[in-house]
Amino acid sequence: MNQKATTWRSPSNIALVKYWGKYEPQLPANASLSFTLSNSYTETTLTILEEEADQEFDFEIYLSGQKADDFKPKIEKFLARISAELDFLKGHKFRIDTHNSFPHSSGIASSASGMSALALCLLDLKPGAPAAMSEAFLQEASIWARLGSGSASRSVYPRLGLWGKLESESASSDEYAIPYQGPVHEVFEDYRDTILLVEKGQKAVSSTAGHGLMNGHPFAKNRFAQAHENMDKLKTILASGDLEAFGQLVEHEALTLHAMMMTSQPYFILMKPNTLKIIEEIWAFRKETGKPVHFTLDAGANVHLLYPAAIEQEALEFVKTKVSSYLKKGEYICDQVGNGPVKL
Repeated sequence: MNQKATTWRSPSNIALVKYWGKYEPQLPANASLSFTLSNSYTETTLTILEEEADQEFDFEIYLSGQKADDFKPKIEKFLARISAELDFLKGHKFRIDTHNSFPHSSGIASSASGMSALALCLLDLKPGAPAAMSEAFLQEASIWARLGSGSASRSVYPRLGLWGKLESESASSDEYAIPYQGPVHEVFEDYRDTILLVEKGQKAVSSTAGHGLMNGHPFAKNRFAQAHENMDKLKTILASGDLEAFGQLVEHEALTLHAMMMTSQPYFILMKPNTLKIIEEIWAFRKETGKPVHFTLDAGANVHLLYPAAIEQEALEFVKTKVSSYLKKGEYICDQVGNGPVKL
């Protein structure tokens, strides 16, 4: 085999309705919907080398040019899950070169962008795969990405990605995400997400462990039902452009996610004191100004500040004057709804 390589850029995403809880093989306990981001992405190059392999999947991984053996076990597990699709890799060494546009362990879902970028690379090199960026290609990439990281399934689509079976969406599936099909008000087409970095570094509890704690959780059944109700509510909100209703829903979803963590057994708290201080500042700013500035949280301490593009200047001034002192070295990342992955 002659040396072959491909490079893809895939974005992270931020869920509006959260997925928390799963069952094998990487299937969601409830449907979720996310904004695809623009500036927070992973670029990955997959190179199949001419050297013969010593084992079924024989590879090295480099993060920002540095060998990153810590990531190998997760990727090996991912490759094992799709091994039946990867005959073209077997018998050859290969190399994965990857880097993020955002600081590693900064609270942005690097597993979503990283695993979707790798899935796109793998599928792109697979003989007989559908044409790159075709509907069939993206659906297959979403299936593969899901098996690496559940939220990665949504990152292969632009703007809004929906993952999980929803009765009101006939095309939806637990096996893969789909691009959101419903009407979307123009205000959401370029919605802003300023990511406020309260904390960097490894989380105390991994998302995988956190999902597992939903098994037997006393509030799990009600939470899954609530998430499905909120999905239907969000569809109406996205069509109408009702920003007050949007903010109430996404903030409640964020706090519910963390409530599930705090009431699992064992329980844990990923929010930090400065997370709460920022939330209180957001509420005060909104009450004083009437500006539609809202927050959501991932499974971590950092805060995603969501607002329409029309008030970007006021929102960023708020961050600089009221919030920056609560941030790690005053750092934040300016992002917005994006157009999905690209082949480079």
